Amino acid sequence: MTPRLEISMNKQSCFGGLDRVFTEWDRSEIAILPVPYDKTSTWIKGADKGPLAIIEASAAVELYDIETDLEVYKRGIHTCGPLATSSPPEEMVREAEGKVLELLEAGKFVVTLGGEHSVSIGPVKAHSARFKDFSVLQLDAHLDMRDEYEGSRCNHACVASRVREICPVVQVGIRSMSVEEKSGLDAENVFFARDIIGEGAWISRVVERLSRNVYVTIDLDVFDPSIMPSTGTPEPGGLTWYPVIDLLKAVTEKRNVAGFDVVELCPVETDRSPDFMAAKLVYKFLSYIYKGRPVS
Repeated sequence: MTPRLEISMNKQSCFGGLDRVFTEWDRSEIAILPVPYDKTSTWIKGADKGPLAIIEASAAVELYDIETDLEVYKRGIHTCGPLATSSPPEEMVREAEGKVLELLEAGKFVVTLGGEHSVSIGPVKAHSARFKDFSVLQLDAHLDMRDEYEGSRCNHACVASRVREICPVVQVGIRSMSVEEKSGLDAENVFFARDIIGEGAWISRVVERLSRNVYVTIDLDVFDPSIMPSTGTPEPGGLTWYPVIDLLKAVTEKRNVAGFDVVELCPVETDRSPDFMAAKLVYKFLSYIYKGRPVS
Protein backbone atom coordinates (compact mmCIF):
# COMPACT_ATOMS: atom_id res chain seq x y z
CA MET A 1 0.00 0.00 0.00
CA THR A 2 1.27 3.49 -0.83
CA PRO A 3 2.11 5.38 2.38
CA ARG A 4 -0.13 8.34 3.05
CA LEU A 5 1.81 11.59 3.37
CA GLU A 6 0.84 14.58 5.46
CA ILE A 7 -2.62 16.00 4.75
CA SER A 8 -2.91 19.79 4.66
CA MET A 9 -5.06 20.93 7.53
CA ASN A 10 -6.52 24.17 6.21
CA LYS A 11 -6.82 26.24 3.06
CA GLN A 12 -4.11 28.67 4.18
CA SER A 13 -1.54 25.85 4.18
CA CYS A 14 -2.59 24.59 0.73
CA PHE A 15 -1.03 25.84 -2.48
CA GLY A 16 -3.70 27.83 -4.31
CA GLY A 17 -5.95 28.12 -1.25
CA LEU A 18 -7.93 25.26 -2.77
CA ASP A 19 -11.04 23.58 -1.46
CA ARG A 20 -10.25 20.31 0.25
CA VAL A 21 -11.63 18.19 -2.60
CA PHE A 22 -8.80 19.44 -4.85
CA THR A 23 -6.06 18.79 -2.26
CA GLU A 24 -6.86 15.24 -1.19
CA TRP A 25 -3.90 12.90 -1.49
CA ASP A 26 -5.69 10.13 -3.38
CA ARG A 27 -7.03 12.37 -6.16
CA SER A 28 -4.08 14.75 -6.55
CA GLU A 29 -1.69 14.33 -9.49
CA ILE A 30 0.61 17.10 -8.22
CA ALA A 31 2.48 17.31 -4.91
CA ILE A 32 3.99 20.51 -3.54
CA LEU A 33 6.91 19.86 -1.17
CA PRO A 34 8.10 22.84 0.92
CA VAL A 35 11.71 22.60 2.12
CA PRO A 36 12.33 25.68 4.32
CA TYR A 37 16.11 25.41 4.56
CA ASP A 38 18.58 28.30 4.79
CA LYS A 39 21.73 27.07 6.50
CA THR A 40 24.44 27.88 3.91
CA SER A 41 23.25 31.23 2.52
CA THR A 42 26.12 33.70 2.59
CA TRP A 43 24.51 37.13 2.43
CA ILE A 44 20.84 37.93 3.08
CA LYS A 45 19.16 35.29 5.24
CA GLY A 46 15.46 34.43 5.07
CA ALA A 47 15.06 31.90 2.24
CA ASP A 48 13.68 29.43 4.78
CA LYS A 49 10.59 31.65 4.88
CA GLY A 50 10.20 31.47 1.10
CA PRO A 51 8.07 28.30 0.79
CA LEU A 52 5.40 29.52 3.19
CA ALA A 53 5.36 32.97 1.55
CA ILE A 54 4.82 31.35 -1.87
CA ILE A 55 2.02 29.15 -0.53
CA GLU A 56 0.33 32.07 1.22
CA ALA A 57 0.55 34.27 -1.90
CA SER A 58 -0.75 31.46 -4.12
CA ALA A 59 -4.20 31.87 -2.59
CA ALA A 60 -4.45 35.15 -4.56
CA VAL A 61 -3.52 33.58 -7.94
CA GLU A 62 -6.43 33.23 -10.35
CA LEU A 63 -6.98 29.52 -10.94
CA TYR A 64 -7.89 29.95 -14.62
CA ASP A 65 -4.90 30.45 -16.90
CA ILE A 66 -5.80 32.58 -19.91
CA GLU A 67 -3.02 31.45 -22.24
CA THR A 68 -3.51 27.69 -21.82
CA ASP A 69 -7.29 27.89 -21.25
CA LEU A 70 -6.70 25.55 -18.34
CA GLU A 71 -7.62 25.16 -14.69
CA VAL A 72 -4.73 22.96 -13.70
CA TYR A 73 -5.80 22.82 -10.05
CA LYS A 74 -8.53 20.38 -11.11
CA ARG A 75 -5.78 17.77 -11.56
CA GLY A 76 -5.44 17.96 -7.76
CA ILE A 77 -2.62 19.74 -5.93
CA HIS A 78 -1.66 18.23 -2.61
CA THR A 79 0.56 20.34 -0.36
CA CYS A 80 2.79 18.19 1.83
CA GLY A 81 3.88 19.23 5.27
CA PRO A 82 7.20 21.08 5.23
CA LEU A 83 10.43 19.11 5.30
CA ALA A 84 11.91 21.22 8.06
CA THR A 85 15.44 20.47 9.26
CA SER A 86 18.40 22.28 10.75
CA SER A 87 20.76 19.46 9.77
CA PRO A 88 24.00 20.03 7.84
CA PRO A 89 23.34 20.44 4.10
CA GLU A 90 24.57 16.95 3.23
CA GLU A 91 21.95 15.42 5.51
CA MET A 92 19.25 17.77 4.26
CA VAL A 93 20.03 16.65 0.69
CA ARG A 94 19.57 12.99 1.70
CA GLU A 95 16.28 13.76 3.45
CA ALA A 96 14.93 15.73 0.48
CA GLU A 97 16.00 13.00 -1.95
CA GLY A 98 14.18 10.38 0.11
CA LYS A 99 10.99 12.41 0.41
CA VAL A 100 10.88 13.22 -3.31
CA LEU A 101 11.49 9.56 -4.18
CA GLU A 102 8.57 8.65 -1.94
CA LEU A 103 6.33 11.10 -3.81
CA LEU A 104 7.51 9.93 -7.23
CA GLU A 105 6.91 6.31 -6.31
CA ALA A 106 3.37 7.31 -5.34
CA GLY A 107 2.88 8.62 -8.89
CA LYS A 108 2.93 12.33 -8.10
CA PHE A 109 4.40 15.15 -10.17
CA VAL A 110 6.62 16.89 -7.62
CA VAL A 111 7.19 20.63 -7.23
CA THR A 112 9.76 21.46 -4.55
CA LEU A 113 9.74 24.90 -2.94
CA GLY A 114 12.97 26.11 -1.29
CA GLY A 115 14.68 27.40 0.72
CA GLU A 116 18.17 28.07 -0.52
CA HIS A 117 19.42 26.51 -3.75
CA SER A 118 21.16 23.58 -2.05
CA VAL A 119 17.62 22.22 -1.60
CA SER A 120 17.59 21.32 -5.32
CA ILE A 121 20.30 18.65 -5.10
CA GLY A 122 18.08 16.06 -3.43
CA PRO A 123 15.15 16.36 -5.87
CA VAL A 124 17.55 16.18 -8.83
CA LYS A 125 19.02 12.95 -7.45
CA ALA A 126 15.55 11.50 -6.90
CA HIS A 127 14.34 12.34 -10.40
CA SER A 128 17.54 11.07 -12.03
CA ALA A 129 16.88 7.69 -10.41
CA ARG A 130 13.42 7.52 -12.00
CA PHE A 131 14.03 9.03 -15.45
CA LYS A 132 16.51 8.03 -18.15
CA ASP A 133 17.87 10.32 -20.89
CA PHE A 134 17.80 13.04 -18.23
CA SER A 135 19.24 16.55 -17.88
CA VAL A 136 18.72 19.64 -15.74
CA LEU A 137 17.82 23.15 -16.85
CA GLN A 138 19.08 25.70 -14.32
CA LEU A 139 17.69 29.24 -14.41
CA ASP A 140 19.97 31.34 -12.25
CA ALA A 141 22.03 34.50 -11.92
CA HIS A 142 24.98 32.52 -10.58
CA LEU A 143 26.97 29.67 -12.06
CA ASP A 144 27.00 27.73 -8.73
CA MET A 145 29.93 25.64 -9.96
CA ARG A 146 32.25 25.77 -6.96
CA ASP A 147 33.30 22.29 -5.93
CA GLU A 148 33.28 23.26 -2.26
CA TYR A 149 32.41 26.43 -0.38
CA GLU A 150 32.71 27.29 3.31
CA GLY A 151 33.47 23.68 4.20
CA SER A 152 30.62 22.01 2.33
CA ARG A 153 30.24 20.41 -1.10
CA CYS A 154 26.47 20.89 -0.75
CA ASN A 155 26.63 24.65 -0.20
CA HIS A 156 24.22 26.73 -2.28
CA ALA A 157 27.23 27.88 -4.33
CA CYS A 158 28.01 24.25 -5.32
CA VAL A 159 24.62 23.14 -6.66
CA ALA A 160 25.56 22.91 -10.34
CA SER A 161 28.76 21.01 -9.53
CA ARG A 162 26.76 18.35 -7.68
CA VAL A 163 24.16 18.22 -10.46
CA ARG A 164 26.82 17.86 -13.15
CA GLU A 165 28.09 14.75 -11.33
CA ILE A 166 24.64 13.24 -11.96
CA CYS A 167 23.65 14.46 -15.42
CA PRO A 168 24.21 17.27 -17.95
CA VAL A 169 23.11 20.75 -16.86
CA VAL A 170 22.18 23.68 -19.09
CA GLN A 171 22.44 27.07 -17.35
CA VAL A 172 20.46 30.15 -18.38
CA GLY A 173 20.55 33.76 -17.18
CA ILE A 174 24.04 33.60 -15.69
CA ARG A 175 25.72 36.90 -14.90
CA SER A 176 27.94 36.16 -11.90
CA MET A 177 30.76 33.66 -11.27
CA SER A 178 34.08 33.36 -9.50
CA VAL A 179 37.42 33.06 -11.29
CA GLU A 180 37.83 29.52 -9.94
CA GLU A 181 34.62 28.50 -11.71
CA LYS A 182 35.93 29.72 -15.05
CA SER A 183 38.24 26.74 -15.57
CA GLY A 184 35.31 24.30 -15.41
CA LEU A 185 32.97 26.37 -17.55
CA ASP A 186 31.02 24.32 -20.09
CA ALA A 187 30.58 27.13 -22.62
CA GLU A 188 28.15 25.26 -24.88
CA ASN A 189 25.73 24.78 -22.00
CA VAL A 190 25.93 28.25 -20.43
CA PHE A 191 23.70 31.05 -21.70
CA PHE A 192 24.83 34.34 -20.19
CA ALA A 193 22.11 36.92 -19.64
CA ARG A 194 24.01 39.59 -21.58
CA ASP A 195 24.08 37.34 -24.65
CA ILE A 196 20.41 36.38 -24.74
CA ILE A 197 18.56 39.55 -23.78
CA GLY A 198 17.09 40.96 -26.98
CA GLU A 199 18.33 38.00 -29.06
CA GLY A 200 15.58 36.01 -30.73
CA ALA A 201 16.85 32.46 -31.24
CA TRP A 202 18.32 31.62 -27.85
CA ILE A 203 15.31 29.66 -26.57
CA SER A 204 15.48 27.07 -29.35
CA ARG A 205 19.22 26.69 -28.75
CA VAL A 206 18.61 26.05 -25.05
CA VAL A 207 15.97 23.41 -25.78
CA GLU A 208 18.27 21.68 -28.26
CA ARG A 209 20.85 21.18 -25.49
CA LEU A 210 18.36 19.37 -23.24
CA SER A 211 17.70 15.64 -22.98
CA ARG A 212 14.29 14.06 -23.53
CA ASN A 213 13.46 14.23 -19.80
CA VAL A 214 14.22 17.50 -18.04
CA TYR A 215 14.22 18.69 -14.45
CA VAL A 216 14.00 22.47 -14.12
CA THR A 217 15.50 24.32 -11.17
CA ILE A 218 14.49 27.98 -10.96
CA ASP A 219 16.55 30.21 -8.71
CA LEU A 220 14.44 33.36 -8.54
CA ASP A 221 17.51 35.57 -8.83
CA VAL A 222 17.47 34.69 -12.55
CA PHE A 223 14.98 37.56 -12.70
CA ASP A 224 16.15 41.15 -12.67
CA PRO A 225 15.96 42.72 -9.18
CA SER A 226 13.62 45.38 -10.57
CA ILE A 227 10.87 42.74 -10.61
CA MET A 228 12.32 40.20 -8.14
CA PRO A 229 14.16 42.07 -5.37
CA SER A 230 13.37 39.46 -2.70
CA THR A 231 16.33 37.13 -3.07
CA GLY A 232 19.37 36.49 -0.93
CA THR A 233 21.86 37.45 -3.66
CA PRO A 234 20.22 39.79 -6.20
CA GLU A 235 22.21 40.54 -9.37
CA PRO A 236 21.54 43.38 -11.86
CA GLY A 237 20.96 42.63 -15.52
CA GLY A 238 18.55 39.75 -15.11
CA LEU A 239 15.71 38.38 -17.19
CA THR A 240 12.12 39.58 -17.09
CA TRP A 241 8.83 37.67 -16.90
CA TYR A 242 8.06 36.92 -20.53
CA PRO A 243 11.46 35.58 -21.64
CA VAL A 244 11.43 33.18 -18.70
CA ILE A 245 7.90 31.87 -19.27
CA ASP A 246 8.50 31.69 -23.03
CA LEU A 247 11.47 29.42 -22.29
CA LEU A 248 9.42 27.28 -19.90
CA LYS A 249 6.64 26.98 -22.48
CA ALA A 250 9.10 25.90 -25.18
CA VAL A 251 10.62 23.27 -22.89
CA THR A 252 7.21 21.77 -22.14
CA GLU A 253 6.37 21.65 -25.85
CA LYS A 254 9.60 19.94 -26.93
CA ARG A 255 10.63 17.90 -23.89
CA ASN A 256 9.09 16.00 -20.99
CA VAL A 257 9.36 18.03 -17.79
CA ALA A 258 9.87 15.44 -15.06
CA GLY A 259 9.70 17.88 -12.15
CA PHE A 260 10.83 21.30 -11.03
CA ASP A 261 11.70 23.49 -8.09
CA VAL A 262 11.54 27.19 -7.26
CA VAL A 263 14.09 28.38 -4.74
CA GLU A 264 15.74 31.40 -3.11
CA LEU A 265 12.71 33.59 -2.40
CA CYS A 266 13.74 35.73 0.56
CA PRO A 267 10.43 37.42 1.42
CA VAL A 268 10.14 41.00 2.63
CA GLU A 269 7.11 41.87 4.75
CA THR A 270 6.69 45.30 3.15
CA ASP A 271 6.60 44.03 -0.44
CA ARG A 272 4.56 40.92 -1.14
CA SER A 273 4.55 41.25 -4.93
CA PRO A 274 7.66 39.02 -5.37
CA ASP A 275 5.89 36.33 -3.31
CA PHE A 276 2.92 36.50 -5.65
CA MET A 277 5.19 36.44 -8.71
CA ALA A 278 6.84 33.24 -7.48
CA ALA A 279 3.46 31.63 -6.82
CA LYS A 280 2.20 32.70 -10.24
CA LEU A 281 5.34 31.24 -11.82
CA VAL A 282 4.69 27.86 -10.20
CA TYR A 283 1.07 27.81 -11.34
CA LYS A 284 1.93 29.06 -14.84
CA PHE A 285 4.58 26.38 -15.29
CA LEU A 286 2.14 23.70 -14.12
CA SER A 287 -0.39 25.01 -16.65
CA TYR A 288 2.16 24.63 -19.45
CA ILE A 289 3.16 21.15 -18.28
CA TYR A 290 -0.40 19.84 -18.07
CA LYS A 291 -1.66 21.48 -21.27
CA GLY A 292 -2.45 18.55 -23.55
CA ARG A 293 -1.68 15.86 -20.96
CA PRO A 294 -4.47 13.27 -20.76
CA VAL A 295 -6.51 13.26 -17.57
CA SER A 296 -5.51 10.26 -15.48
